[in-house]
Amino acid sequence: MTTTLTLRQARLAALGAQGLARGRPAKPAAGSVERTLQRLQLLQIDSVNVLARSHYLPLFSRLGRYDTAVPDRLSSQAPRRMTEYWAHEASYIRPELFADLRAVQRRVWMTAHSLPAEVRDRLSHDIMAVLDGGPPLTARETARRLGGEKTGDSGNWGWNWSASKRVLEDLFAAGTLSSAGRTQQFERLYAPTARVHPAGEAALEASDPREAVLRLTELAARAHGVGSVRCLADYFRLPQRETATAVADLVRSGTLRRVDVAGWNTPAYLHTDAVIPRRSAARALLSPFDSLVFERNRLEALFGFRYRLEIYTPPPKRRYGYYVLPFLLGEQIAARVDLKADRSGRALLVQAAHREPEAPAGTAVELAAELRMMADWLGLEDVIVKPLGNLAEELKLAVCRE
Repeated sequence: MTTTLTLRQARLAALGAQGLARGRPAKPAAGSVERTLQRLQLLQIDSVNVLARSHYLPLFSRLGRYDTAVPDRLSSQAPRRMTEYWAHEASYIRPELFADLRAVQRRVWMTAHSLPAEVRDRLSHDIMAVLDGGPPLTARETARRLGGEKTGDSGNWGWNWSASKRVLEDLFAAGTLSSAGRTQQFERLYAPTARVHPAGEAALEASDPREAVLRLTELAARAHGVGSVRCLADYFRLPQRETATAVADLVRSGTLRRVDVAGWNTPAYLHTDAVIPRRSAARALLSPFDSLVFERNRLEALFGFRYRLEIYTPPPKRRYGYYVLPFLLGEQIAARVDLKADRSGRALLVQAAHREPEAPAGTAVELAAELRMMADWLGLEDVIVKPLGNLAEELKLAVCRE
């Protein structure tokens, strides 16, 4: 018999699985960053730094004022407990997932496939020779060690990436190279995977692709709590057909349960370890790259919240702003705010603030407290609310009272 979940139960299952329903601890405990990564499985990386690096924000949403030096250390010092690879997108992952993600890696975006084969092969050999015999290097440092870009590059390969950068990305996608950390400018430091992965050479042992999809689908279901095949495939960007097969296997083994969610027109699957909390104590600003908001259709189906990233939308056509964070309050996404860290002025700028239609009466007060906490975490002294959006005036008053 198929279980039916109310929409509220599905929403609470999602919040519980994502570590948001219980609210934050009074003080992050030792090991809380690593435990959060174990729950989420990944932290998406993005180059946009208008507020903070994207992988820092999901940890703040769940832990509050934690020390960002902790994830930096986990990703750059041996034994590494966070490693970079392609997952949902470029992400920090648990090292244990590397072999399985490598087995399903099918990306060709921004790679060197368009370079002449002899150029690509020669560069691969030369890059590995440079990195095998020396310290981790950025793409620019690697190009300099190779003696400049005398590679047959026309100067217009995609986003003006050099030929050596393209080959580096190929080697990274193949898993031959990994990241040994990031510079202050957030440039990746490339090194042979066997040198930086905690498993050493064993990290390069091949996983069976079918078994890899099965394991990754189970982890996606665990992180989701409840979701459709499409949702589960999207978490690690797995092929949907293979994910559907894995879901069927997991249902047969009793790991997943087929459920109907009220209002959904597609079957959903509940992890047997999923706990549906009785209520949610969440209060969190969610990064545009937070794993709760990865799959926009699921987000809308769960919360009635339509969300689109407008970074690449021309400014006159933006509806809500450049870097807009949903504000989760209890069981609702109650508002959205366009945020910017003015580091020279030491202020958190609220460029726009919009209330959602069903937002509770105390939304402005709770959001003001959250913004003060974020500003403090970012080392900023003030919160400045600009007069744009239907929540701006009320929020400005609430910030002044904080």
